[in-house]
Amino acid sequence: MDKKPKTAADAADFAHIRDWVFDLDNTLYPHHINLFAQIDVNMTAYVQELLQLERDEARALQKRYYHEHGTTLQGLMLHHGIDPDGFLERAHAIDYSILLPNPELGEAIEALPGRKFIFTNGSVPHAEAAARALGILDNFDDIFDIVAAGYVPKPAGETYDKFASLHRVDTANAAMFEDLPRNLTVPKTLGMRTVLLTPRNLDDVLIERWEMLSEEDDHIDYVTDDLAGFLKGIVPG
Repeated sequence: MDKKPKTAADAADFAHIRDWVFDLDNTLYPHHINLFAQIDVNMTAYVQELLQLERDEARALQKRYYHEHGTTLQGLMLHHGIDPDGFLERAHAIDYSILLPNPELGEAIEALPGRKFIFTNGSVPHAEAAARALGILDNFDDIFDIVAAGYVPKPAGETYDKFASLHRVDTANAAMFEDLPRNLTVPKTLGMRTVLLTPRNLDDVLIERWEMLSEEDDHIDYVTDDLAGFLKGIVPG
């Protein structure tokens, strides 16, 4: 890595930003909440029932599709021709009550100048339910989900292009917040300011090596484990 990412927000680096783009899961809420664990269980069960596999086999295939195609859904569509809407409904049939309102985050997002978007590989209903539980749904102008992306997930370049075209985003004046380093590669090439959200304590979460920041990830401008605090550093109260 030629340069290490900064950790404290420099307001001058964000003075030109007018479009703020946020991933949803493990970004707008901390990784340790582990809401995705429920989705993971549902996806494994779906694969198990669809292909009549043992649970361990189904989970291994689910993870392989995730690694190879960006989402389990994309792998299932390509290899098994499934109905994506039925899969998304099943995957996101979860309990959102573990997400608590975060007024501090809502205030920090509201203070940002310009438009705010959620850009997720999940669905609009999932994003709305999660953001509503956090008390921040009304702070966003729109949600760009996997359906709007034509079911082609991040990190595919065409998906970022589709998002930017749909919302007329000038990527040179945009910033993106994500928890996966690979999902910030294309935004950086498009001229966006890139911010990686990391777990506060790696000992408390289960993430794979490829999900962590590495020496090769020189496309990351900033790293933080406190989204609300970081945003307050951009627009001091």
